[in-house]
Amino acid sequence: MLSYRGREGYWAWLLHRVSGVAIILFLFLHVLDTSLIGFGPSAYETFVSFYRVPVFRVLEVALSGAVLYHGINGLRIILIDFVETATRIQRQLWYVVWASFLVLFLPAAFFMLRPVFFPTLGVVR
Repeated sequence: MLSYRGREGYWAWLLHRVSGVAIILFLFLHVLDTSLIGFGPSAYETFVSFYRVPVFRVLEVALSGAVLYHGINGLRIILIDFVETATRIQRQLWYVVWASFLVLFLPAAFFMLRPVFFPTLGVVR
């Protein structure tokens, strides 16, 4: 009997759930901060000003990574569900998910984090 735990399918399942929970938590926070506009512009601006802190930029990049991974892995799951022979190549599909994720995410993360690490780069005076 083959063990599922620790293999590619297990990690795909686990990361899909973790990324989904992260997205849901962000959506909750987004609804919360948007609802603050009902208390006036100053309440909204005070809360949203926290998003300008560099730590939140890193969290924004992590959220982007979670959405990207969740979407690409979701396509893998759809393929496995609807293509009969896809279950035989599940391990290869897992590596395709990661290759696609890295090709798309790394350049995006670089551009998103550039203001954190190089705050004066690209500033026009």
